[in-house]
Amino acid sequence: MEEKRKHPRAEINEPAYVSSGGSVMSCTVRNISLEGAAIDVENPAFVPQRFRLVMAKDSSVRECSIAWIQKNRIGVSFAAAPPDPDSPIGASRA
Repeated sequence: MEEKRKHPRAEINEPAYVSSGGSVMSCTVRNISLEGAAIDVENPAFVPQRFRLVMAKDSSVRECSIAWIQKNRIGVSFAAAPPDPDSPIGASRA
């Protein structure tokens, strides 16, 4: 299968949360890049088209939209606007 991503994804296995409209669901981020990620959830039917992905490790937040769903794995695209570098959420974590 041909790789269509502009940026390579780093394989990770970190807990996170899908947050939308006051509800929160746990998930696991399997891989991540500058433009998106793949997450595993218990039931994809409960994940809205647009949501916030909150990483449990550092509480960083990314606005997401669903790109694809395969069984319990969801591919997400991050919002096009880069995070504010002066914000604690958007600050670089090198």
